[in-house]
Amino acid sequence: QVQLKESGGGWVQAGASLRLSCAVTGTIASVEQMAWYRQAPGDQREKIAQITRDGNTDYATSVQGRFSIYQNNTKTTLFLQMNGLKPEDTAVYYCNAEGHIGAVSPFDSWGRGTQVAVSA
Repeated sequence: QVQLKESGGGWVQAGASLRLSCAVTGTIASVEQMAWYRQAPGDQREKIAQITRDGNTDYATSVQGRFSIYQNNTKTTLFLQMNGLKPEDTAVYYCNAEGHIGAVSPFDSWGRGTQVAVSA
């Protein structure tokens, strides 16, 4: 049971960098995995990066080597550092958290998204 709020989106030119943030409140200790997704108009929502409780990360091939996902020490903020942005990175970016309350009650929380637009 967590609440998420993304920020940091904006408009940039190709090749620029942005850092997205996701503020996490609620039962942070229950979170087992967090991720960034994105969705462009007319496209399906795509998982871009994820990080597990122990800090292991995974990235979509489309962003591998350009994006990095990380958290602050208290896990109250999730970040997505985006370098070498391309026009195809234009999308609404969403923060996601998955975990369990107790032993049997799963949850899947989402933020409302933040817009990233990359101009050629």
